[in-house]
Amino acid sequence: MASASQVAPTVAEVYRASFVDVPASNEIYVAGLGEDSTAGLIEVLADLDEPPTVWLLARESHLKWLRRDFQLASTAADLVADETLSLRVTEDEFESGLVVGEDSVISLVQTADQVAGLRTDDAEFVAAMRERCDESWEDTTPFDLRTPARSRVYETLADTFGSEVEADFRAMLEAVKTTRSDGNALNEVDLTLLAAAAHEIQLYEISRWGEDAGVASKATFSRAKSRLEKPGLIATEKVPIDVGRPRLRLRLGDDQLRGVEASDLPGAAQEMLASAPA
Repeated sequence: MASASQVAPTVAEVYRASFVDVPASNEIYVAGLGEDSTAGLIEVLADLDEPPTVWLLARESHLKWLRRDFQLASTAADLVADETLSLRVTEDEFESGLVVGEDSVISLVQTADQVAGLRTDDAEFVAAMRERCDESWEDTTPFDLRTPARSRVYETLADTFGSEVEADFRAMLEAVKTTRSDGNALNEVDLTLLAAAAHEIQLYEISRWGEDAGVASKATFSRAKSRLEKPGLIATEKVPIDVGRPRLRLRLGDDQLRGVEASDLPGAAQEMLASAPA
């Protein structure tokens, strides 16, 4: 780990400095984090070429908060699939955010605009903290994110509908600050439907893919379609089939959305949602 205590504007930068010299083979406990600190940890682990193995002990409420944001949860799911990150729920009280390595312990201390990573290499203290984390880990069970890995979503979307659809969805997902449902924020299902509408894909096809990929159920896609259809973001046209009711082809519903770059489409869509009658 880093050779001295670190002070930085964000917790993510403290993590980055703390992990920079840690061998990928090292196993590190992280415990006592809040929501923002958990998000920063996932961001840094995903960005490192050779991250250490991290065992995260967190309160159930924090991990459920993580699950509600597709961007964070799908990134975490990739890390779990790669065996870089393991998640477990604990009700044990940890005094502050802790990064417990094999030869040092870093305690995270935050002010309004800075974060300090205070490090100790005291062998006796490090051993005691490792033992405490070992015991806590053994008393817990793994937490299921119930979210598909981001790489798997991209891969199956491209395989099913082509690389252009995948590229547009990727650009839209990267353009939004969060997919956590909040006011006019667009979630992963909304963005999928916008990408599908831009390429005039049938609702049945995109919702079947979404359910198979673990993004959301067909019913969730149907409800999202109705939400976006009401203010005119998307429109549908009937596609007759030989047997049964006609299916619906999605298309962008407003002229101002057509021809917009994929990365700009979420912003334009959110403006329309904000100005739509309640």
